[in-house]
Amino acid sequence: MRTDLCFYAVAAAAVLTPIAHAASPAAPGRPLLAADASAGRIALLAADGAIEWEHPIGAIHDLQLLPNGNVLFQTSWTRIVEIDPATGDVVWEYDSASSNGNSGKRVEVHSFQRLPNGDTMIAESGPARLIEVGPRGELRRQIPLKVDHPDPHHDTRLARRLPNGHYLVAHEGDGAVREYDAQGAVVWEYAVPLFGKAPRGGHDASAWGAAVFAAERLPNGNTLIATGNGHSVLEVTPEKEIVWRLKQDDLPGITLAWVTTLQPLPNGNLILGNCHAGADNPQIIEVTRDKQVVWQFKDFERFGDALSNSYAPAAEDE
Repeated sequence: MRTDLCFYAVAAAAVLTPIAHAASPAAPGRPLLAADASAGRIALLAADGAIEWEHPIGAIHDLQLLPNGNVLFQTSWTRIVEIDPATGDVVWEYDSASSNGNSGKRVEVHSFQRLPNGDTMIAESGPARLIEVGPRGELRRQIPLKVDHPDPHHDTRLARRLPNGHYLVAHEGDGAVREYDAQGAVVWEYAVPLFGKAPRGGHDASAWGAAVFAAERLPNGNTLIATGNGHSVLEVTPEKEIVWRLKQDDLPGITLAWVTTLQPLPNGNLILGNCHAGADNPQIIEVTRDKQVVWQFKDFERFGDALSNSYAPAAEDE
């Protein structure tokens, strides 16, 4: 088993014990979509903590709750599925391992996004490209990526197409965030700093690096960056000035480890993923801009120390 994963992969065919509507030992207080490969589970939780739907998974680094209520997620490094939670039916799937020129290549998928026109954007590490595919998997567009340290496991983490048609990509192996235009030209780039510290291996709170996991463009034009094993969140301006930084020990009683997903809220708060932080720490945290914790999720009975991805659907309306 690899030791460079942001979680410990489990078999995609893992069997989960049905626990639908079981009460959580620490109810989340809001609806939540969460995935943890170490537990082999992706699940929709109600506000009281009851599991409303779940599915076995293997490797996972992205998920999306679609407007129609379906869930878009991956069951392996290459297979992406859309499932209707009401019926359990797979209504769409795509496998990058053998599609659109990838046969015989080593490829891993660490991000995908359903686009407003119904196509799906997929970031393919190894081939180092973004592709957009139609409902039948037909290739609509491909964008080559700039990768300075190519590796099928580290080329990318989360990638998102912006409203202006550009793409914002977290390049884990390069420790950088790059914005590409529709033709694939890099129009903005930010190298995550190490702040004068020497890199240290590992995945827990004692590690140190710039293995960036996610980036979100804010309405003001700034960019929020989850620095992975940099244990932090940065907000940087288009001129690359850091105007806000949440550091590892800024939250009383909480230690940040591998910071993963970012969900900026309309009220200015931020929901972030805290992966590999150990059972003494919450896996998901909501913080204010003055670094006050207003909500946290901690459930080590049904999830584990590799809860890498989450999304709080009700938070979008707050």
